[in-house]
Amino acid sequence: DALHLILRAMEIGTGDEVIVPANTYIATWLAVTYAGAKPIPVEPDERTYNIDPNRIEEAITHRTRAILPVHLYGQPADMDPIISIAKKHNLNLVGDCAQAHGSLYKGKKIAQLADITCYSFYPGKNLGAYGDAGAIVTDNDVWAEKARKFANHGRAAKYNHEFEGVNSRMDGIQGAVLSVKLKYIEQWTEKRRRNAYLYNKLLDGLAVKTPVELDGVRAVYHLYVVRIEAAKREKFQAYLKENGIETGIHYPIALPYLQAYSYLNHSQNDFPESFKSSQEIVSLPMCPQLTEEQINYVAGIIKKF
Repeated sequence: DALHLILRAMEIGTGDEVIVPANTYIATWLAVTYAGAKPIPVEPDERTYNIDPNRIEEAITHRTRAILPVHLYGQPADMDPIISIAKKHNLNLVGDCAQAHGSLYKGKKIAQLADITCYSFYPGKNLGAYGDAGAIVTDNDVWAEKARKFANHGRAAKYNHEFEGVNSRMDGIQGAVLSVKLKYIEQWTEKRRRNAYLYNKLLDGLAVKTPVELDGVRAVYHLYVVRIEAAKREKFQAYLKENGIETGIHYPIALPYLQAYSYLNHSQNDFPESFKSSQEIVSLPMCPQLTEEQINYVAGIIKKF
């Protein structure tokens, strides 16, 4: 909702295009299509799974209105070149920070790097409510006011509706929960980072590729995603499950190949890196509460495999 509302506030709609990552959660693309615009996918940097800045300009047309990078898995996108491209082509820059609460890029908070940054507070996020919730962060007062109105039935004052909006208000209970949890987010973030670095150390030299953290970046490890040869992934997950270790795949189908977007007529050859990574990635257990003993156990089982 946050992404959709802000695209509406920017008056992005029918006939417009928005640059998006080819691999992300469907919510990013849905925001674009809900607004009436067309998502234009760009392949990821194979190191971080985030949108590759070197491939963005070739996707820009006279219809492009915005770039929408996602800070996937808690790894900040490489923002400096993306900011330069947005300025060069006079495009709005909207950050999807649903998985990267508290992340830093070259010493700056991630929300300082885009015109707008949107957060999800879904219960499973690094900063989660007790139900669905989200936020829009911007220093553009015009867009902020429009987004607030869109989220509240297009209302300027009680019973005075300037335009057709939606009901997308975050309820007070979620705000109260988040206000408490905010006090702990830094502590939880450092525990996630500690756990990720321990995983990296223990899995070094094994047949899994561990996450890459770019120089000058503070990743917050919403997920800890490794890669394994596609032909071995199913057996790998089954072996871990037999030993009491749950895994996930985030995400098993790259968005250009979902049935929902079949009308865009993308082929497997259009986005080979997105397709390849979707066949190889595996998310290992990751949360602040993981103990060193548990991570040692997971790594030991992987080593046996």
